[in-house]
Amino acid sequence: MSSNIFFVIRIRGGVDVPKLIEDTMMMLRVDKNNYATFITNTPSYSGMLNKAKDYITWGEPTLETIKSIIAKRGMLVGDKKISDEKLTELGYSSLDKLAESVLKGEIEFNQLNGIKPFFRMHPPKKGFKKTIKRAYSDNGELGYRGEAINELALRMC
Repeated sequence: MSSNIFFVIRIRGGVDVPKLIEDTMMMLRVDKNNYATFITNTPSYSGMLNKAKDYITWGEPTLETIKSIIAKRGMLVGDKKISDEKLTELGYSSLDKLAESVLKGEIEFNQLNGIKPFFRMHPPKKGFKKTIKRAYSDNGELGYRGEAINELALRMC
């Protein structure tokens, strides 16, 4: 876990979730199933990820994955796609520059003005490969998965 950012996806629903974990997932901005977000790798976020590990999965995204997710699933407040005019208004010449600054941790994605801090993803194409009731390390889908988050994220775009 040495990356600057993580891509977090909620893969389990909200029935019978303890209130403390529900609040943690709300703070992570993944309050509904198949919602996803970028967060920085800080000790406070790491604690939140570990608390909600039975409902979410996370890992380090690549630049291509970040570009693809922002282009396909990124939305402005008011449910409009992110336009080139909005990118220039934010001070980025292209989507590539925005993706690079997100990857390097120069800007937190939730700090971008007028852009929703989460992504509404589709369920993964061809479904989850394993059970969503076990950890990734224990032949499941939950918890930390490192670079394997890219494959899942692209199937959910």
